[in-house]
Amino acid sequence: MAKITRRGFIKGAAVMSAAPFLTEANEKKPETLKFIHITDSHMDLSNNESVDAMILMVEFINKNHKDLDFVLFGGDNFNNNVEGNKDALAYKEIVEKLSCPAYHVRGNKESHPNPDDAIHLEEFKTLFVSSPALKVNGKDWLLETKGYALLGLDSCIEGANNGKYTEETMQFAESVLKTGKPTIILNHHPYTNYWKGTDPKDIHKYVLNNTEEVQKRLFGFDNLILTLSGHKHIDSVTKINQTNVIVTRGFIRPLDMDMYPMRLVEITEGKVSEKLIYTA
Repeated sequence: MAKITRRGFIKGAAVMSAAPFLTEANEKKPETLKFIHITDSHMDLSNNESVDAMILMVEFINKNHKDLDFVLFGGDNFNNNVEGNKDALAYKEIVEKLSCPAYHVRGNKESHPNPDDAIHLEEFKTLFVSSPALKVNGKDWLLETKGYALLGLDSCIEGANNGKYTEETMQFAESVLKTGKPTIILNHHPYTNYWKGTDPKDIHKYVLNNTEEVQKRLFGFDNLILTLSGHKHIDSVTKINQTNVIVTRGFIRPLDMDMYPMRLVEITEGKVSEKLIYTA
């Protein structure tokens, strides 16, 4: 049997006592994630100003925010009100000039098309949810990056302005949240009547229709750190349980001439910092 010297014993004990700290040091913590959230741009080919606003947005981001991981578009991106896919292709051509990736979910404009031969779900997915970085499940998607899980959830009801998560969407979100990764959800319809409306029809149109079930099933996860929505065009930053719940002011509602709103978000070790920024 090998003889253990006093020096060897002390050295071994030191290594053993340091082991827990070495393990913690080797655990990979989420990196810093930086992105911009834009929602409700309502680009419309019959409105040159709305097209110019999108071009301005791309130029502004490329010039002033060169360190972004991506830009998130939260629905009602274009008004989908011309025959065929002409407006979708024009919108796509502009957004693809961004110097970072762009990821999209639908809003009611993309799911409630007028006329009837405007683009529908499958063509939207082909045009905007085809990145190899995305894991697509039905009409929803997952992006895993820098230790975070980003869920793009489609809250739209075909042919309607109101929204609801399907059971398939709920189960997909739960499966991702159960992995324990810090998770962000991007969708269109907000979870609460944060503007304190009193008209039941207005609330039905704007608040996710099964929000109570969604809050019960998804917002109980401690690793759901942030949700991003739009639809109402009114800005809000609140919390549901421990989750940061953000609704970004509609891009279509400039503060002043050429001052179109977006939200700059930075997440470091699960801590969310955010602010509204404008294109001018």
